[in-house]
Amino acid sequence: MTKDITYRRVYEESSPEDGKRVLVDRVWPRGMRKADAHLDEWLRAVAPSIELRRWYGHKPSRFAEFRSRYFTELREPARRQAVDHLRDIADHDKVTLLTATHDVDHSQAAVLTEWLTSVGGSSA
Repeated sequence: MTKDITYRRVYEESSPEDGKRVLVDRVWPRGMRKADAHLDEWLRAVAPSIELRRWYGHKPSRFAEFRSRYFTELREPARRQAVDHLRDIADHDKVTLLTATHDVDHSQAAVLTEWLTSVGGSSA
């Protein structure tokens, strides 16, 4: 079964087509009230480490290396439970990964979507 996972900004209007809405940022989105986020879950543990996030700085020129480093982090035992939980959600429901990042195509949500749908999507 192909997983139905998408990603977008948390600030965008929620939609019934979103399925389960999961925030994958480590910090709460600036200016967003929790009631307005319409989240099913906030999964901080799956977000990139503080060190990786600071190094990346959302610079598109660093995205390929960010992607590689984040894949490495997703394989770490410390993140395994969160990744497995997210995989389980995606196995049963449509999932929309949410981030506050302006450039969602160069975000952890995009990398995580790729991970779950291809690279690391099967249990290993």
